[in-house]
Amino acid sequence: MGTITRSFANNITSGGTFDATDLTGTIPASNIADASVTNITAVPALTAVSTVASDPPSPDAGQVWYNTTDKALRAYVAGAGSWATGNPLNTGRSGLGGSSQSGTAALAFGGQNPPMSALTESYNGTSWTEVADLNTAKSLGVGSGASNTSALYSFGESGTGNVATNESWNGSSWTEITDGNTARRFMGGGGTQTSAIVAGGFTTAVTGVTETWNGSAWTEVADLNTSRYTLTGTAQNNTNALVFAGKLPGGPLYGNTETWNGSSWTEVADLNTAREGAGGSGASNTSALAMGGEAPAFTGATEQWNGTSWTEQNDLNNARAIPGASGTTSSTTAFGGFNPGSSPIYLNDSEEWTVANVTTDLGVS
Repeated sequence: MGTITRSFANNITSGGTFDATDLTGTIPASNIADASVTNITAVPALTAVSTVASDPPSPDAGQVWYNTTDKALRAYVAGAGSWATGNPLNTGRSGLGGSSQSGTAALAFGGQNPPMSALTESYNGTSWTEVADLNTAKSLGVGSGASNTSALYSFGESGTGNVATNESWNGSSWTEITDGNTARRFMGGGGTQTSAIVAGGFTTAVTGVTETWNGSAWTEVADLNTSRYTLTGTAQNNTNALVFAGKLPGGPLYGNTETWNGSSWTEVADLNTAREGAGGSGASNTSALAMGGEAPAFTGATEQWNGTSWTEQNDLNNARAIPGASGTTSSTTAFGGFNPGSSPIYLNDSEEWTVANVTTDLGVS
Protein backbone atom coordinates (compact mmCIF):
# COMPACT_ATOMS: atom_id res chain seq x y z
CA MET A 1 0.00 0.00 0.00
CA GLY A 2 2.96 2.31 0.35
CA THR A 3 4.51 4.40 3.10
CA ILE A 4 2.45 6.77 5.25
CA THR A 5 4.33 10.06 5.08
CA ARG A 6 2.26 12.08 7.54
CA SER A 7 -0.14 11.49 10.39
CA PHE A 8 -3.81 12.13 9.64
CA ALA A 9 -4.06 13.09 13.32
CA ASN A 10 -2.77 16.48 12.22
CA ASN A 11 -6.01 16.92 10.28
CA ILE A 12 -8.43 16.11 13.11
CA THR A 13 -10.06 19.32 14.33
CA SER A 14 -10.86 20.13 17.95
CA GLY A 15 -14.49 19.36 17.15
CA GLY A 16 -13.58 15.84 16.08
CA THR A 17 -14.12 16.32 12.34
CA PHE A 18 -11.62 15.53 9.60
CA ASP A 19 -10.19 18.54 7.68
CA ALA A 20 -8.72 17.54 4.30
CA THR A 21 -8.31 21.00 2.77
CA ASP A 22 -4.48 20.80 2.71
CA LEU A 23 -4.26 17.24 1.40
CA THR A 24 -3.34 16.66 -2.24
CA GLY A 25 -2.32 13.68 -4.31
CA THR A 26 -3.60 10.64 -6.17
CA ILE A 27 -5.41 7.60 -4.80
CA PRO A 28 -4.24 4.39 -6.53
CA ALA A 29 -7.13 2.49 -8.13
CA SER A 30 -6.03 -0.68 -6.32
CA ASN A 31 -6.73 1.03 -2.99
CA ILE A 32 -10.37 1.77 -3.79
CA ALA A 33 -12.57 -1.09 -2.64
CA ASP A 34 -15.95 0.14 -3.95
CA ALA A 35 -16.35 -1.43 -7.40
CA SER A 36 -18.50 1.50 -8.58
CA VAL A 37 -15.53 3.89 -8.38
CA THR A 38 -12.60 1.60 -9.15
CA ASN A 39 -11.50 3.80 -12.05
CA ILE A 40 -11.20 6.96 -9.98
CA THR A 41 -7.58 7.76 -9.24
CA ALA A 42 -7.77 11.48 -8.52
CA VAL A 43 -10.18 13.89 -6.85
CA PRO A 44 -10.33 17.29 -8.58
CA ALA A 45 -10.27 20.51 -6.62
CA LEU A 46 -13.68 22.03 -5.95
CA THR A 47 -14.61 25.70 -5.68
CA ALA A 48 -16.96 26.37 -2.80
CA VAL A 49 -20.26 28.15 -3.35
CA SER A 50 -20.69 31.07 -0.95
CA THR A 51 -23.17 30.39 1.84
CA VAL A 52 -24.97 33.53 3.00
CA ALA A 53 -28.01 34.42 5.07
CA SER A 54 -29.22 36.91 2.45
CA ASP A 55 -28.50 37.64 -1.22
CA PRO A 56 -25.39 39.80 -1.80
CA PRO A 57 -26.35 43.44 -2.51
CA SER A 58 -24.02 43.82 -5.52
CA PRO A 59 -23.16 40.41 -6.98
CA ASP A 60 -20.80 39.96 -9.90
CA ALA A 61 -21.98 38.43 -13.18
CA GLY A 62 -21.70 34.63 -12.93
CA GLN A 63 -21.52 34.58 -9.12
CA VAL A 64 -23.31 31.67 -7.41
CA TRP A 65 -24.39 31.47 -3.74
CA TYR A 66 -26.61 29.50 -1.36
CA ASN A 67 -29.13 31.55 0.62
CA THR A 68 -29.59 29.74 3.96
CA THR A 69 -32.65 31.81 4.92
CA ASP A 70 -34.59 31.04 1.72
CA LYS A 71 -32.88 27.66 1.31
CA ALA A 72 -32.21 28.50 -2.35
CA LEU A 73 -29.21 28.14 -4.67
CA ARG A 74 -28.96 31.34 -6.74
CA ALA A 75 -26.86 32.93 -9.48
CA TYR A 76 -26.44 36.36 -11.05
CA VAL A 77 -26.84 35.87 -14.80
CA ALA A 78 -27.92 37.68 -17.98
CA GLY A 79 -31.64 38.45 -18.10
CA ALA A 80 -33.90 39.82 -20.83
CA GLY A 81 -32.68 42.58 -23.11
CA SER A 82 -34.53 45.81 -23.87
CA TRP A 83 -34.29 48.90 -26.09
CA ALA A 84 -33.84 52.43 -24.73
CA THR A 85 -33.84 55.69 -26.67
CA GLY A 86 -30.36 57.03 -27.42
CA ASN A 87 -29.18 60.32 -28.85
CA PRO A 88 -30.18 60.87 -32.50
CA LEU A 89 -28.08 60.92 -35.62
CA ASN A 90 -27.34 64.40 -36.96
CA THR A 91 -28.96 63.44 -40.29
CA GLY A 92 -31.79 60.96 -40.61
CA ARG A 93 -31.51 58.41 -43.41
CA SER A 94 -32.20 54.80 -44.32
CA GLY A 95 -30.20 52.04 -45.98
CA LEU A 96 -27.04 53.18 -44.21
CA GLY A 97 -24.09 51.02 -43.25
CA GLY A 98 -22.73 50.41 -39.78
CA SER A 99 -19.52 49.03 -38.33
CA SER A 100 -20.72 45.68 -37.16
CA GLN A 101 -19.20 44.61 -33.87
CA SER A 102 -19.40 47.41 -31.30
CA GLY A 103 -22.51 48.99 -29.79
CA THR A 104 -20.70 51.84 -28.04
CA ALA A 105 -18.07 52.66 -30.68
CA ALA A 106 -20.15 52.58 -33.83
CA LEU A 107 -19.89 54.21 -37.23
CA ALA A 108 -22.86 55.15 -39.46
CA PHE A 109 -22.17 55.86 -43.12
CA GLY A 110 -23.95 56.41 -46.41
CA GLY A 111 -27.68 55.89 -46.83
CA GLN A 112 -30.33 58.07 -48.43
CA ASN A 113 -32.81 60.74 -47.37
CA PRO A 114 -32.98 61.08 -50.48
CA PRO A 115 -30.69 61.79 -52.36
CA MET A 116 -27.87 59.33 -51.78
CA SER A 117 -25.64 60.34 -48.90
CA ALA A 118 -21.88 60.26 -48.31
CA LEU A 119 -22.23 61.36 -44.68
CA THR A 120 -20.34 59.52 -41.95
CA GLU A 121 -21.09 59.83 -38.25
CA SER A 122 -19.10 58.40 -35.33
CA TYR A 123 -20.71 57.25 -32.08
CA ASN A 124 -18.89 57.20 -28.74
CA GLY A 125 -21.62 55.55 -26.69
CA THR A 126 -23.30 58.88 -25.94
CA SER A 127 -23.53 61.08 -29.04
CA TRP A 128 -23.00 61.13 -32.82
CA THR A 129 -20.36 63.36 -34.45
CA GLU A 130 -20.07 64.07 -38.17
CA VAL A 131 -16.69 63.08 -39.57
CA ALA A 132 -15.22 62.74 -43.09
CA ASP A 133 -17.56 61.79 -45.95
CA LEU A 134 -17.40 58.71 -48.16
CA ASN A 135 -15.80 59.22 -51.57
CA THR A 136 -18.93 57.82 -53.26
CA ALA A 137 -22.41 58.65 -51.95
CA LYS A 138 -24.38 55.41 -51.82
CA SER A 139 -26.95 53.35 -49.97
CA LEU A 140 -27.94 49.71 -49.40
CA GLY A 141 -24.37 48.37 -49.20
CA VAL A 142 -22.80 46.15 -46.53
CA GLY A 143 -20.97 47.70 -43.58
CA SER A 144 -18.21 45.82 -41.78
CA GLY A 145 -15.82 46.74 -38.99
CA ALA A 146 -14.86 46.19 -35.39
CA SER A 147 -15.17 49.79 -34.17
CA ASN A 148 -15.66 53.42 -35.18
CA THR A 149 -12.00 53.65 -36.25
CA SER A 150 -11.93 50.60 -38.51
CA ALA A 151 -14.66 49.95 -41.09
CA LEU A 152 -15.47 48.87 -44.63
CA TYR A 153 -18.41 49.86 -46.86
CA SER A 154 -18.93 47.53 -49.82
CA PHE A 155 -21.24 47.40 -52.87
CA GLY A 156 -24.65 49.13 -52.83
CA GLU A 157 -26.50 51.67 -54.98
CA SER A 158 -25.25 55.09 -56.06
CA GLY A 159 -27.08 57.75 -58.03
CA THR A 160 -26.21 55.89 -61.24
CA GLY A 161 -27.32 52.39 -60.18
CA ASN A 162 -25.75 49.34 -58.57
CA VAL A 163 -22.05 49.56 -57.72
CA ALA A 164 -19.29 47.21 -56.54
CA THR A 165 -17.24 50.01 -54.96
CA ASN A 166 -15.39 49.35 -51.73
CA GLU A 167 -14.10 51.92 -49.25
CA SER A 168 -11.98 51.52 -46.11
CA TRP A 169 -12.13 53.79 -43.00
CA ASN A 170 -9.03 54.38 -40.85
CA GLY A 171 -10.60 56.58 -38.17
CA SER A 172 -10.18 59.86 -40.02
CA SER A 173 -10.83 59.30 -43.74
CA TRP A 174 -12.20 56.90 -46.37
CA THR A 175 -9.97 55.34 -49.04
CA GLU A 176 -11.23 53.67 -52.22
CA ILE A 177 -9.83 50.16 -52.50
CA THR A 178 -10.44 47.06 -54.65
CA ASP A 179 -13.97 46.75 -56.07
CA GLY A 180 -16.08 43.63 -55.75
CA ASN A 181 -16.88 41.33 -58.69
CA THR A 182 -20.68 41.70 -58.97
CA ALA A 183 -22.31 45.13 -58.58
CA ARG A 184 -25.49 44.86 -56.48
CA ARG A 185 -27.56 46.24 -53.62
CA PHE A 186 -29.71 44.91 -50.75
CA MET A 187 -27.21 42.23 -49.62
CA GLY A 188 -26.43 40.56 -46.31
CA GLY A 189 -22.99 40.27 -44.78
CA GLY A 190 -20.44 41.85 -42.49
CA GLY A 191 -17.11 41.13 -40.84
CA THR A 192 -14.07 43.29 -40.28
CA GLN A 193 -12.05 45.75 -42.31
CA THR A 194 -9.74 42.95 -43.50
CA SER A 195 -12.02 39.90 -43.44
CA ALA A 196 -15.58 40.35 -44.69
CA ILE A 197 -18.37 38.65 -46.64
CA VAL A 198 -21.37 39.71 -48.75
CA ALA A 199 -24.14 37.44 -50.00
CA GLY A 200 -27.30 37.68 -52.09
CA GLY A 201 -28.85 40.94 -53.22
CA PHE A 202 -30.17 42.37 -56.47
CA THR A 203 -28.22 42.93 -59.69
CA THR A 204 -30.62 42.94 -62.65
CA ALA A 205 -32.27 40.03 -60.87
CA VAL A 206 -32.17 38.41 -57.45
CA THR A 207 -28.91 36.57 -56.78
CA GLY A 208 -27.37 34.19 -54.29
CA VAL A 209 -23.78 35.08 -55.23
CA THR A 210 -21.37 35.25 -52.27
CA GLU A 211 -18.02 37.07 -52.19
CA THR A 212 -15.39 37.12 -49.46
CA TRP A 213 -12.83 39.86 -48.74
CA ASN A 214 -9.32 39.06 -47.47
CA GLY A 215 -8.08 42.62 -47.03
CA SER A 216 -6.91 43.07 -50.61
CA ALA A 217 -9.28 41.25 -53.00
CA TRP A 218 -12.81 39.82 -53.37
CA THR A 219 -13.30 36.14 -54.27
CA GLU A 220 -16.52 34.48 -55.42
CA VAL A 221 -17.35 31.45 -53.30
CA ALA A 222 -20.38 29.17 -52.82
CA ASP A 223 -23.83 30.69 -53.44
CA LEU A 224 -26.58 30.95 -50.86
CA ASN A 225 -29.03 28.04 -50.81
CA THR A 226 -31.93 30.52 -51.18
CA SER A 227 -31.33 33.47 -53.49
CA ARG A 228 -33.00 36.66 -52.22
CA TYR A 229 -32.57 40.36 -51.66
CA THR A 230 -33.40 42.80 -48.82
CA LEU A 231 -31.78 40.22 -46.55
CA THR A 232 -29.62 40.93 -43.52
CA GLY A 233 -26.37 39.49 -42.26
CA THR A 234 -23.82 39.50 -39.47
CA ALA A 235 -20.29 38.12 -39.47
CA GLN A 236 -17.27 37.70 -37.25
CA ASN A 237 -15.07 37.39 -40.35
CA ASN A 238 -15.15 35.83 -43.83
CA THR A 239 -15.30 32.27 -42.43
CA ASN A 240 -18.02 32.79 -39.82
CA ALA A 241 -21.24 34.49 -40.91
CA LEU A 242 -25.03 34.44 -40.70
CA VAL A 243 -27.68 35.76 -43.11
CA PHE A 244 -31.43 35.87 -42.57
CA ALA A 245 -34.75 37.23 -43.86
CA GLY A 246 -35.29 38.79 -47.32
CA LYS A 247 -37.69 38.28 -50.24
CA LEU A 248 -38.13 37.84 -53.99
CA PRO A 249 -39.62 40.64 -56.13
CA GLY A 250 -43.37 40.37 -55.74
CA GLY A 251 -42.85 37.12 -53.88
CA PRO A 252 -43.07 35.88 -50.31
CA LEU A 253 -41.14 37.20 -47.34
CA TYR A 254 -38.46 34.87 -46.01
CA GLY A 255 -37.55 33.90 -42.49
CA ASN A 256 -34.80 31.66 -43.86
CA THR A 257 -31.51 31.65 -41.96
CA GLU A 258 -28.21 30.34 -43.31
CA THR A 259 -24.83 29.96 -41.61
CA TRP A 260 -21.44 30.18 -43.35
CA ASN A 261 -18.45 28.09 -42.23
CA GLY A 262 -15.87 29.38 -44.69
CA SER A 263 -16.75 27.03 -47.54
CA SER A 264 -20.54 26.52 -47.69
CA TRP A 265 -23.93 27.80 -46.52
CA THR A 266 -26.21 25.64 -44.37
CA GLU A 267 -29.90 26.31 -43.85
CA VAL A 268 -30.86 26.37 -40.17
CA ALA A 269 -33.91 27.43 -38.15
CA ASP A 270 -36.09 30.23 -39.55
CA LEU A 271 -36.91 33.52 -37.89
CA ASN A 272 -40.22 33.53 -36.03
CA THR A 273 -41.31 36.55 -38.10
CA ALA A 274 -40.47 36.47 -41.82
CA ARG A 275 -39.49 39.93 -43.02
CA GLU A 276 -37.36 42.07 -45.32
CA GLY A 277 -35.12 45.04 -44.60
CA ALA A 278 -34.31 44.10 -41.02
CA GLY A 279 -31.30 45.39 -39.12
CA GLY A 280 -28.77 42.90 -37.84
CA SER A 281 -25.95 42.79 -35.32
CA GLY A 282 -23.73 40.10 -33.83
CA ALA A 283 -20.18 38.88 -33.57
CA SER A 284 -20.52 35.33 -34.93
CA ASN A 285 -22.85 32.87 -36.65
CA THR A 286 -23.96 31.57 -33.24
CA SER A 287 -24.94 34.90 -31.67
CA ALA A 288 -26.98 37.59 -33.43
CA LEU A 289 -29.89 40.03 -33.19
CA ALA A 290 -32.48 40.77 -35.89
CA MET A 291 -34.51 43.95 -35.42
CA GLY A 292 -37.17 45.80 -37.38
CA GLY A 293 -38.04 45.42 -41.05
CA GLU A 294 -41.27 44.95 -43.01
CA ALA A 295 -43.34 41.89 -42.19
CA PRO A 296 -45.25 43.11 -44.33
CA ALA A 297 -46.18 46.03 -42.03
CA PHE A 298 -43.30 48.00 -40.59
CA THR A 299 -42.22 46.32 -37.35
CA GLY A 300 -39.96 46.72 -34.36
CA ALA A 301 -39.87 42.96 -33.73
CA THR A 302 -36.53 41.83 -32.29
CA GLU A 303 -35.25 38.24 -32.22
CA GLN A 304 -32.08 36.71 -30.79
CA TRP A 305 -30.16 33.82 -32.39
CA ASN A 306 -28.26 31.42 -30.11
CA GLY A 307 -26.75 29.18 -32.77
CA THR A 308 -29.75 26.85 -32.84
CA SER A 309 -32.96 28.90 -32.82
CA TRP A 310 -34.45 32.40 -32.77
CA THR A 311 -36.18 33.70 -29.64
CA GLU A 312 -38.54 36.68 -29.62
CA GLN A 313 -37.29 39.58 -27.51
CA ASN A 314 -38.55 43.07 -26.60
CA ASP A 315 -39.44 45.18 -29.66
CA LEU A 316 -37.76 48.35 -30.84
CA ASN A 317 -39.60 51.42 -29.58
CA ASN A 318 -39.98 52.73 -33.16
CA ALA A 319 -40.82 50.35 -36.01
CA ARG A 320 -38.46 50.79 -38.98
CA ALA A 321 -36.95 49.13 -42.03
CA ILE A 322 -33.36 49.10 -43.36
CA PRO A 323 -31.78 50.71 -40.28
CA GLY A 324 -28.09 50.63 -39.52
CA ALA A 325 -26.97 48.51 -36.59
CA SER A 326 -23.75 47.82 -34.74
CA GLY A 327 -22.93 45.59 -31.78
CA THR A 328 -23.48 42.22 -30.15
CA THR A 329 -26.39 40.39 -28.51
CA SER A 330 -25.56 42.08 -25.19
CA SER A 331 -24.91 45.62 -26.49
CA THR A 332 -26.21 46.98 -29.80
CA THR A 333 -27.02 50.39 -31.24
CA ALA A 334 -29.67 50.55 -34.00
CA PHE A 335 -29.96 53.83 -35.89
CA GLY A 336 -31.86 55.49 -38.70
CA GLY A 337 -34.17 53.62 -41.05
CA PHE A 338 -37.39 54.28 -42.91
CA ASN A 339 -41.07 54.26 -41.95
CA PRO A 340 -43.60 56.11 -44.15
CA GLY A 341 -46.00 56.28 -41.22
CA SER A 342 -43.57 58.14 -38.98
CA SER A 343 -42.46 61.75 -38.81
CA PRO A 344 -39.85 62.19 -40.10
CA ILE A 345 -40.14 59.36 -42.62
CA TYR A 346 -36.35 58.98 -42.74
CA LEU A 347 -35.56 58.37 -39.08
CA ASN A 348 -32.68 59.96 -37.23
CA ASP A 349 -33.27 58.39 -33.82
CA SER A 350 -31.07 55.66 -32.36
CA GLU A 351 -31.94 52.94 -29.89
CA GLU A 352 -29.62 51.07 -27.55
CA TRP A 353 -30.04 47.40 -26.70
CA THR A 354 -28.69 46.23 -23.36
CA VAL A 355 -29.06 43.06 -21.33
CA ALA A 356 -29.43 43.49 -17.58
CA ASN A 357 -28.10 40.84 -15.19
CA VAL A 358 -30.69 39.34 -12.83
CA THR A 359 -30.70 37.07 -9.80
CA THR A 360 -32.25 33.69 -10.59
CA ASP A 361 -32.94 30.54 -8.57
CA LEU A 362 -30.98 27.49 -9.65
CA GLY A 363 -32.77 25.19 -7.22
CA VAL A 364 -34.36 24.97 -3.79
CA SER A 365 -33.38 22.46 -1.13
